[in-house]
Amino acid sequence: MVSVQKLNCSWSLVATIVSIVALVSVVQLFLFPSGPSFNYFGYNQVKDSCVLINGTNSGEIKGKNDNLQKKWQPLNARFPADLHKAVVYRGAPWKAEIGQWLSGCSSVASPMKVNEQISGKKCEDDCSGQGVCNHEFGQCRCFHGFNGDGCSERQELSCNYPATEELPYGRWVVSICSASCDTTRAMCFCGEGTKYPNRPVAESCGFQVIPPTEPGAPKGVDWSKSDHENIFTTNASLPGWCNVDPVEAYALKVKFKEECDCKYDGLFGRFCETIVSSTCINQCSGQGHCRGGFCQCDNGWYGVDCSIPSVHSAIDDWPQWLRPSQVSIPDNGSVGGNIVGLKAVVEKKRPLIYVYDLPPEFNSILLEGRHFKFECINRIYDQDNATVWTDQLYGSQIAMYESMLASPHRTLNGEEADYYFVPALDSCIITRADDSPHLSMEEHRGLRSSFTLEFYRKAHDHIIQHYPYWNRSSGKDHIWSFSWDEGACYAPKEIWNSMMLVHWGNTNSKHNHSTTAYWGDNWDEVSPDRRGNHTCFDPDKDLVIPAWKRPDGTALSLKLWARPRKERKTLFYFNGNLGPAYEHGRPEATYSMGIRQKLAEEFGSSPNKKGELGKQHAEDVIVMAQRSDTYYEDLASSVFCGVMPGDGWSGRMEDSILQGCIPVVIQDGIFLPWENVLNYESFAVRLGEGEIPNLINILRGFNETEVEFMLTSVKNIWQRYFYRDAIMLEAERQKSAYGYIKDWAETLSELSDDDVFTTFIQILHYKLYNDPWRRQQTGLKKETGIPQECLFKV
Repeated sequence: MVSVQKLNCSWSLVATIVSIVALVSVVQLFLFPSGPSFNYFGYNQVKDSCVLINGTNSGEIKGKNDNLQKKWQPLNARFPADLHKAVVYRGAPWKAEIGQWLSGCSSVASPMKVNEQISGKKCEDDCSGQGVCNHEFGQCRCFHGFNGDGCSERQELSCNYPATEELPYGRWVVSICSASCDTTRAMCFCGEGTKYPNRPVAESCGFQVIPPTEPGAPKGVDWSKSDHENIFTTNASLPGWCNVDPVEAYALKVKFKEECDCKYDGLFGRFCETIVSSTCINQCSGQGHCRGGFCQCDNGWYGVDCSIPSVHSAIDDWPQWLRPSQVSIPDNGSVGGNIVGLKAVVEKKRPLIYVYDLPPEFNSILLEGRHFKFECINRIYDQDNATVWTDQLYGSQIAMYESMLASPHRTLNGEEADYYFVPALDSCIITRADDSPHLSMEEHRGLRSSFTLEFYRKAHDHIIQHYPYWNRSSGKDHIWSFSWDEGACYAPKEIWNSMMLVHWGNTNSKHNHSTTAYWGDNWDEVSPDRRGNHTCFDPDKDLVIPAWKRPDGTALSLKLWARPRKERKTLFYFNGNLGPAYEHGRPEATYSMGIRQKLAEEFGSSPNKKGELGKQHAEDVIVMAQRSDTYYEDLASSVFCGVMPGDGWSGRMEDSILQGCIPVVIQDGIFLPWENVLNYESFAVRLGEGEIPNLINILRGFNETEVEFMLTSVKNIWQRYFYRDAIMLEAERQKSAYGYIKDWAETLSELSDDDVFTTFIQILHYKLYNDPWRRQQTGLKKETGIPQECLFKV
């Protein structure tokens, strides 16, 4: 039944809509008796183009339409669910209650005036040129290797553990150095006296290589013996490094040590001959210089990405999320002739997010000191300073962080904020754990899970000590990001009330222990006194967000997500590690919790070590271990694609969606990206692990109407599994700095559907007024920007 609503559009359009709906409803009864509802045919999208006239945010229709104003109707009556129990909002099938609220409330939200505080407190000695002044607190954020109130104290961070008689350079560690150690970062270089003193001498480069014991076996390294004879040589016939001229080496006129390479960020080329941009958060927003991962902000700017203006900045240079502003100097804003604070009134829509400017030990220092340029980021830069996107799955943490910092939903006014983001980067601390003596895990018995838990607990202690916001809700309005394999399983008990952004939605309803095959990441070994007894994921408060997938201009231009049903000849497809039964398979029986192994036993389409195929192998079913050279093309040629865990989460859901393939999820009690908010029944198939033997019979049981419906739904939502916002921020920076417009940027600029970050904001908006704990709050009510009726459960 279609209810008549008061809409801000012409009555002729309303009449047309009603006629279309009536016609489609009749046709549907004959052609699709058990298929999609009229929502599938775009009714909601047309209806959403008309604005409901109700509440405090809309104008009033004058004249003859005044007497037609209808009483507010419940959202479930105005936006009924379809046969799949979904309500479509902006192209995506949401769980009914969420889709109804977004359709009737979020869609008509209006901006409010927000007072943003622009600070101007000074720091001791301007941080001695070795840090950035946080003008909100008047505190220095010191660069790697410096500390003290004014960053005047230089640290001595050794590359090596203490020497022993057997190990003159100490026991092995990533930072181990037989050459010249930069003790501000614990990084190894050729050093003075060589032709290229700033060329890295990372890990095995500086030590003697042990030849293979047999053909095909890997080389070894003797960490007790330096290789100075080779790396410092000027003899062209010896495999040198620190004095090797790149031009001669490329021309093969001199030898060089193959174990040496250019691992550190900010250098490019086989011989690190080109200085390039390092990777910083938002590349310092055009208001600073990126020094190895740490933003050195220009005068008047601060923050992890130099995006926060102080009173000493030019208003014309303020970021978009602070413009346009009405600026005033408060009565108490000047001390001794120096302005220490301004008020800027900016129009913004809720939800509003306050991003903590944490000390750099939680973010910038981890980036500046990393020993491998690809760790915990999603891009590097080539010899022309053009962006090179990486396949680092954990790069989503940086992408989400950058989008949040540049979002119009960001606020500097913590009193006005709805959410508080704590930017502790586990993707960096885990990859850097034990990579140098000052990041030793000795106290944690080598457990990265324990090491990371302590890292997050320190961030919690910091915001408790310096900010008033946590205690107001016991942290329920705070957001933390856990990007690693098992998500927030090892979150400290102190922060569990908060929202966790993860890739691993294990509710522990079945798999109630650590599922990783890496002992160092096992959280079963972490004391309950520190971790508590929480689950890994709580669908009532947490979110599983998509993993990072790099933009590929060629793949994007092929529009694989839109490939039609007739070109998808493979019924079911899975290509990935299938465990110990296959060549190069993971040896642990616990890998993938045995799920991939069970799939291969039934449907394996390539021989295992015994030369056997799966018991039910079929021509149109592909389950193979060896990586396909045409992986994405294969996905786009398939109707259904397998989504199963690896060591914790995997990126198979994103691979399926981005290639337009219907995901088949097999992981009991473990949520996938957006699964607790989107209606998965509309675009995915979820099977129990015990149903694997019957998988193909189940898939063949879907009629073509249902298959076409799910394929269309996947095509409509694929961008919600892609970080377009963060990618386009980089595209804008590249164009502004160098005039570059790459193929990926040009293709993505033509897309407009909601992406990961927009989806995240929509979810926050819904939760702001619908989470039970929010509804129970009393006290001062903030201006909402939505109709009053949306504040009640309807």
